[in-house]
Amino acid sequence: MSEAAYKAFKLLREKGLKISAAESCTGGMFTKLLTDFPGSSAVLDLSVITYANSAKEKLLGVSRRSIEEYGVVSKEVACQMVKGAARISGADVGVGITGIAGPDGGSESKPVGLVWTAIFFGGNVFAFELRLCGTRDEIRRNTCEIVYSNLCDVINKEI
Repeated sequence: MSEAAYKAFKLLREKGLKISAAESCTGGMFTKLLTDFPGSSAVLDLSVITYANSAKEKLLGVSRRSIEEYGVVSKEVACQMVKGAARISGADVGVGITGIAGPDGGSESKPVGLVWTAIFFGGNVFAFELRLCGTRDEIRRNTCEIVYSNLCDVINKEI
């Protein structure tokens, strides 16, 4: 089990907050780590895996123009993903994750291990760029751990 996810779970439960997630490269791992804990239904509102660009557009309202202009792995898209998840769920907290877990799919400007995440809380969106190394699974797992840590920092107003 993930210690970072457990800390976030306890914090969300303690504060009576509901969370929603819009995942791409993590493929549901972020949500899976949260649902490892009994009672997670008290904090988890909604989770969507929007792997395809069309799903990001249709379900979350991500702008096709943003995808074309900035790329699907970008701050802009991560922020639109989290706003969309928060909008459709009404949750207090939202998470958006988009990236390149590899082992292929990277480029010189957007290498494998580039991940953009966004957290929605208190009407604000906080974006984070991650540059990770490792296997596909390590990149996905480390992304989730970092997002849970950042989530706690945002809720505790340490960012």
